[in-house]
This record gives sequence, structure tokens and C-alpha cells, in this order.
Amino acid sequence: MSFITPLNTDMLLDEASKEELYLKLIEQINKDFNLANEGIDFPMSTTPEELKIQLYEKIYRMIQFKFSEYLNLLYIVDVPEDQVKKLDGSDLQELSKQVAFLILKREWMKVWFRSKY
Repeated sequence: MSFITPLNTDMLLDEASKEELYLKLIEQINKDFNLANEGIDFPMSTTPEELKIQLYEKIYRMIQFKFSEYLNLLYIVDVPEDQVKKLDGSDLQELSKQVAFLILKREWMKVWFRSKY
């Protein structure tokens, strides 16, 4: 089975649920945010929709008020810099959604590969 990159957040979260790796994804997100000293603690009972919204909001606030911590988070999660540079920063809310998707995508890759290999 090969890794297929999801096209959007909803597809990614659906795939994580289907593969029964959604809880591992939450654990990985919590772990990396804490490594970046940006304490976040999504409970295991967090629904995919809640995760998506809360992650968008967290990224939005970080970009606005904690930019250096935001950059550190991207480094810790290992989001490719070229992908971040391609994003349009003119609309902060849209940028937050796109960055949250990049973070989820990278976290999903980590969880998926760890489960398969």
C-alpha cells in the first residue's frame, strides 16, 4: 500500500479515520505542538470537525500574535518551506486554513509511515 497525499483537510481526516489512525494523528499533533512550546492538548474525544476548526484558530492566533513561535512550529513539524512560500498571505484566515492543512498533511505522513513500516 502506498501513501496517497490527501487533497484537502476533510479528505485527510476521513482517511485517518478509515485507517484507524485518527487518535495517533491527534497524539502526533499534541506532541509536536508541545515540542514547539505551544501547548495544545486535543483530547482523544475531539471530533475531526472540532480538530480542524481549533487547529485553524490556533494557527491564526499564532500568525497574528506569536509569529516566531509559529515559525518554530513549522520547523518542528517539518513543513516544507517551499510549500509555505507558495501560499497567498493576503487573507490571514485563508492562510491559516492552508497552513493548518500543511501541518496536518505532514503529521499524517509521519503517523501513516510509522504505522506501515
